[in-house]
Amino acid sequence: MGKNKRKISGTGFLLLITVVLFAVMYAAGMAVFADKGFAKPQMFFNLFITNAGLLVISMGLTIVMISGGIDISVGSVTALVCMAAAYSMENMGTSAYMAVAIALGIGIAYGLVQGILVAYLDIQPFIVTLAGLFFGRGMTAVISKEMISIKNETFLAWANYKIYLPIGSYSRRGKFLPAYIYPTVVIALLIVLIIILVMKFTKFGRSVYAVGGNAQSAMMMGLDVRKTKLKAYILDGVLAGCGGFLFCLNSCAGFVEQAKGLEMDAISSAVIGGTLLSGGVGTPFGTIFGVLIKGTISSLITTQGTLSSWWVRIVLSALLCFFIVLQSVLGNLKKKK
Repeated sequence: MGKNKRKISGTGFLLLITVVLFAVMYAAGMAVFADKGFAKPQMFFNLFITNAGLLVISMGLTIVMISGGIDISVGSVTALVCMAAAYSMENMGTSAYMAVAIALGIGIAYGLVQGILVAYLDIQPFIVTLAGLFFGRGMTAVISKEMISIKNETFLAWANYKIYLPIGSYSRRGKFLPAYIYPTVVIALLIVLIIILVMKFTKFGRSVYAVGGNAQSAMMMGLDVRKTKLKAYILDGVLAGCGGFLFCLNSCAGFVEQAKGLEMDAISSAVIGGTLLSGGVGTPFGTIFGVLIKGTISSLITTQGTLSSWWVRIVLSALLCFFIVLQSVLGNLKKKK
């Protein structure tokens, strides 16, 4: 029981650091770039608009990582989902609703196959999902080597529909400009809420934590470790398919190089949000702030204007290293106690 308390305490400490870091970074941006609109409410909502797909995909990574696994195929899954959706609508004349079904089907297939290989054949998750990464990127090129822009009317209506909010800012002429979000943000936040509830209040959520903390102990408690891992990967696949489609609604196109490095963004967001790479510890709530930190770094560098976009990767990798080291230090302190 004491061990569980220490784990909760460690998770809370990591989450606190993440929340404070986001608050400090965003406040600094508001102070330094106030003249460039960083202090306007719309800038904050833009973090969710541009990262809606990443938020959903990161939820899947959080679940898999808590179970003790990893998934580095989600970037390729996103590219494959975008290309398949674009090709089906533009070259085959399917509806936008069918494109949603295709996206979810790809995600479920990925989750099921990778889950069986990891859970029932005991193949290392990194190797399985590395194969998934290459397969997804290869299949994207097989569908089309050229970029396909989506012109489906229903799809574009979904992508461009604005939901105006009662808050906003005033222009220099004194006109009120309401802040807005897109349906992608609403869908992403609803999915996040469901995942938070599932991980906190369901038997499946508790089983994932138990399996990730110690698979042998979980088995002795009567939990089906293999089935739990399989379910975790299937749910990860569904979220990757759904997040990939939300990503597609932002880009409105499919191309081979799309979402390159997205898997590292998702893993970084989960780790920065307090999820341990060793499994058993983490919260979907923390991952939200991990995604927001990534979005804030991108916004700060874009607003600054003179720095290369590669600085987003550099800063994010530095933060990732910092949190991995911090997790290691906390883990060693627990062992000494």
